[in-house]
Amino acid sequence: MKHDDDTAPVVRPPSYRWMQLIMGIVCMAMIANLQYGWTLFVNPIADKYGWSKAAIQVAFTIFILTETWLVPVEGWAVDKFGPRPVVLFGGLLCALGWVMNSFADSLTMLYIAAAISGIGAGAVYGTCVGSALKWFPDRRGLAAGLTAAGFGAGSAATIIPISMMIAKSGYESTFFAFGIGQGAIVMLLALLMVRPPAHVPGALKKQTKVQQARADFGPSQIIRKPVFWVMYVMFVLVAAGGLMATAQMGPIAKDFKIDGVNFNVMGMVLPALTFALAIDRVLNGLTRPFFGWVSDQIGREQTMFIAFALESVGILALYYWGRDPIMFVILTGLVFFAWGEIYSLFPATCADTFGTKNAAGNAGLLYTAKGTASIFVPLSSIITASTGSWEAVFFVGCGLNAAAAIMAWWVLKPMRKRFMDTAVTPVVSPEGADLTAAARLAN
Repeated sequence: MKHDDDTAPVVRPPSYRWMQLIMGIVCMAMIANLQYGWTLFVNPIADKYGWSKAAIQVAFTIFILTETWLVPVEGWAVDKFGPRPVVLFGGLLCALGWVMNSFADSLTMLYIAAAISGIGAGAVYGTCVGSALKWFPDRRGLAAGLTAAGFGAGSAATIIPISMMIAKSGYESTFFAFGIGQGAIVMLLALLMVRPPAHVPGALKKQTKVQQARADFGPSQIIRKPVFWVMYVMFVLVAAGGLMATAQMGPIAKDFKIDGVNFNVMGMVLPALTFALAIDRVLNGLTRPFFGWVSDQIGREQTMFIAFALESVGILALYYWGRDPIMFVILTGLVFFAWGEIYSLFPATCADTFGTKNAAGNAGLLYTAKGTASIFVPLSSIITASTGSWEAVFFVGCGLNAAAAIMAWWVLKPMRKRFMDTAVTPVVSPEGADLTAAARLAN
């Protein structure tokens, strides 16, 4: 078999794809701090320059937007040129962004650095998820889940060293050292990444338990398919519903009188909110490969129905019983566990539906739903301010997840089956016109 990165056919052992997956997970862990470690730098930056925290956090918003909305372009580049150049480019930009942060003496420079970091992180994220989908056509849910878990929980191992270095050497040196170090690791691993072959050694497609497309569609074609927009709406519903609850855990804990309660955990005294968030981060990482694996066994829509329904119940239960400290910890864990799986289920479902060839670009296009959902998160603060209670926020979050669960079973499942039963690979003219109908008549 021949890879785009090779000059001659190379026979790879079946275990080779697991090496590619592990490299992708490590790359995801290396870029996780750009999002999850940022909070450690906000106070030191504000103390040095006197900028407001709101102004500093604009940089984080810019990072999220560039990291999310440019993934379709970066995914297209992966499908066309392979993973190596895109991850090299992404690792370089991630390093450059944090090095610029170490020297940023104006908000403008901080914002530019955030945009550069976001573009780099999106390139790495989109490539690693897309490659996992291609290397594991028989285990897409598990592969996408493990890769996404690298990003979701990847900062766990480095968050303490970063915090200690900031205290000892200052945030500037920390930005510089970790930017260079993390970027270098990503770039070195990029040199070992190759494009998955058409027939992956070790992939047992005959044993795949979920229906998969017999045709390949590109991003410009899937946006014309109603089934894509059903998935997109469901992604937005679950992401927004979960974010409206999870993004407000601090204020919710304060209003529920939880923030002053402490837990003794193996000799360590931790505030209830800190304890809950530590557990939540772990569960938010574990849920991605877990539900991804479940979906490989019983089907995507069935798993979506279970997870989204569980999220709906968890949000409602948190409102009614979350004022008890122990129940608050347990139920916030349940909410995070039933929410994070969207980052494995939707990419896998997208690749199953629209084919492997353009899996990175297609998954990237669907991933923009995360950015769309984030727009609705401030509504939770507006609703609470206008009603004087969290009740409406919890009920809206519960309702959005319930609607997505119903759509998964009664809308997406039959629609996807009809689409994949009849879909053929589009025939496109050199000018870009879709000639599929004419090709059918000719045959």
